Amino acid sequence: MFPSRSRQNFLSIKCPQLETCSRIFCLFSHSPGQNPEPMLKIPVVHSAPPIASTSSQQPPPSLVPTKRSAPLSPAKKGLIKQTEPPRKLQKVARSIPVATAQAVADDGAPILRVIAARSQVPVSNMLKALFEAFKTLYEFLLPSYPALPAEHALKQEAELYGKTTKQTYRVAVIQCLGALKRREKPTAISHLSVGTQDEVHAKEEEQKSYSALQLSRSNLESHVHSVEELAKWGYITEIPEGDGSREPSLEGKVSKCERCGNQFQVKRMEQADECRYHWGKALHMRANGEKIRVYSCCSGPVAEADGCVHGPHVFYESNPEDLHARHAFSFLKPHGGKKDKLEVAAVDCEMIYSTGGMRVARISMVDGSGKEVFDEFIRMDEGVHVIDYNTRFSGVSSENYSTALLTLESARSTLDSLLDSNTILIGHALDNDLKTMRMIHNRCLDTALLFPHRAGPPYRRSLKDLVREKLGKTIQAGSGDANIGHSSLEDASATLDLVKWYLMQEKKRTPP
Repeated sequence: MFPSRSRQNFLSIKCPQLETCSRIFCLFSHSPGQNPEPMLKIPVVHSAPPIASTSSQQPPPSLVPTKRSAPLSPAKKGLIKQTEPPRKLQKVARSIPVATAQAVADDGAPILRVIAARSQVPVSNMLKALFEAFKTLYEFLLPSYPALPAEHALKQEAELYGKTTKQTYRVAVIQCLGALKRREKPTAISHLSVGTQDEVHAKEEEQKSYSALQLSRSNLESHVHSVEELAKWGYITEIPEGDGSREPSLEGKVSKCERCGNQFQVKRMEQADECRYHWGKALHMRANGEKIRVYSCCSGPVAEADGCVHGPHVFYESNPEDLHARHAFSFLKPHGGKKDKLEVAAVDCEMIYSTGGMRVARISMVDGSGKEVFDEFIRMDEGVHVIDYNTRFSGVSSENYSTALLTLESARSTLDSLLDSNTILIGHALDNDLKTMRMIHNRCLDTALLFPHRAGPPYRRSLKDLVREKLGKTIQAGSGDANIGHSSLEDASATLDLVKWYLMQEKKRTPP
């Protein structure tokens, strides 16, 4: 219903259907002589710009805008081409919450701090399972690196989190746990088994790359040691004075025992006198606040006179003239331009004690690609007899030696068919191998010099430690008198891989 005041306004207007109106209650007037319908004046807005008027007439208050409209953007006006959708239609990347972890458990296990509702994977105890798997894997590293399992468990979980979805996360973690159980337990921090899946894969790829590297004269020439450097490290660079091979054996003569330091008469194995000695090295350690020296073989004090094992008296010679007198030194044959000679070769020898001093019992050699080219046991020269096979360190047993067919002279003849004076020889403490082979060669690459000891010369790092640190491998893994696993062929291949590793690292350090 209209208010009464509004109805009074309609009564002043004549009904448009005055003659035909059938409404019972009509709002308009039906009185005769009613005023005509008033004219409504509605202003018309033209599209043309208005002409300034001098009239003081103002527009009705209802037509005055109460709020200024925002100007249209150039894109809406069509003045510029729109190159991207409106912000409401743009796809915004989903933000993934970053999980933080703290080792709060009693056993050092990390705990993820993440909002479960915002996680893209189900939050469960999978991190705890990864931690336990790494803890078992790093059993031998825990004393030195107690925080390593927690650190790598977090890194591994982050790798899997970034690669999986809610449907695949749990399966991926379970597969990872199985892979961790199958890994070899590392004994060094640089071992191939140390790290997350991606890190181990990267190590394996790097190992494949240097294993596939073919060493040649061109990529090793700049690393060959100078004659002066070789002489500094004890290499024999010239043939010693005196007649070679003039006194092959010292049997029956008196010499100083290499093991116990006492004088003894040199005798072959069957007649040798017994020696009690320590086969380990003397090391410094602290006990009850005091610094003492003990043997690594039995932890017995160096001050004790008696040794921990029994064996025959043996002797060792290092003087070039004495070595030359037992078996003559010689150079490799000059380079004759033949293409069948090896450009690069890695060599390692095993030695035993004899009546002619320490003599070679096995020679192993691989070429620049790591392929075996020579591996033979060597029997003693005529008149020279074995005193001790030194199996603990040489790996040579009486059974091995019984299969030896070549003498040193015949072995050298075979090596001369493979090598010449231009060949680059690789080895670890190579001077010892060259001395026992009675070979003089001045184009050498020694890994003991390539990876120097931090104390400087004459100290050298062991091949076993270098391979474990740089390559993540374990060599010379024999134990006991049998020394199972010790092999000069394995050592020769290891020195070759060390050189390859060194070249790969050098390439990384060199800017492109």
